[in-house]
Amino acid sequence: MQNTAEDISNQAQGHKANLSNPNTSEASKAHSKEVLDSLGGDKAFYGDEDQNASKNPNQVAGGLKAAINNDAIPESGKAKAQEKLDNM
Repeated sequence: MQNTAEDISNQAQGHKANLSNPNTSEASKAHSKEVLDSLGGDKAFYGDEDQNASKNPNQVAGGLKAAINNDAIPESGKAKAQEKLDNM
């Protein structure tokens, strides 16, 4: 294994899955938690960094406006979308 960012992310995914699996032992879960922490915890997942930096603000605003005007969206969702739009 070359330990590229993708390799580390794949390892982290496996250990995170083990933590959620009700059929694994507590010892196995403890080991997975240790390995996940040594890999960087939540920062070990490939693609999580600078996720918002690559988003086009005009497209985000358009999506929020669409959500506000969508009849299928509950009022609480519309309010959250409006709040995000106001904070842009």
